[in-house]
Amino acid sequence: GDLGKIGREIVVELAQRQGFDLSGNYRDCGELIYSKEQLENAGGSGCACSALVTLGMLFNQNYKRILVVATGALHSPTSYQQGENIPAIAHAISIEF
Repeated sequence: GDLGKIGREIVVELAQRQGFDLSGNYRDCGELIYSKEQLENAGGSGCACSALVTLGMLFNQNYKRILVVATGALHSPTSYQQGENIPAIAHAISIEF
C-alpha cells in the first residue's frame, strides 16, 4: 500500500535484475485502491491497504492461491538525514482455497 505506483515500478525493476519477472502478477495494494485520477503516486497506509485489498478484493475473486506480502519500514526524517540505515520488515501470508 505504501509503495504505490512509484514503488511498484522499483520493485519490478529490482526483481528483474535478480532474474525474476514480477511484471505480470505483482500489484501494490495502494495502486489497486486508488484511481489514477487521485494521484496517490507513493501510496497510502500499508497496513490499511493490504487488509482492504486482501479481504475486500482478493477473496471475491476465483483465485486458488494468494500470496500477500505486507511490507513496512521504520524510518524518520532525522535518521534519513543522518544517513542511517532504514530497517524494513515483511510478513508473508499464503492463502489457498
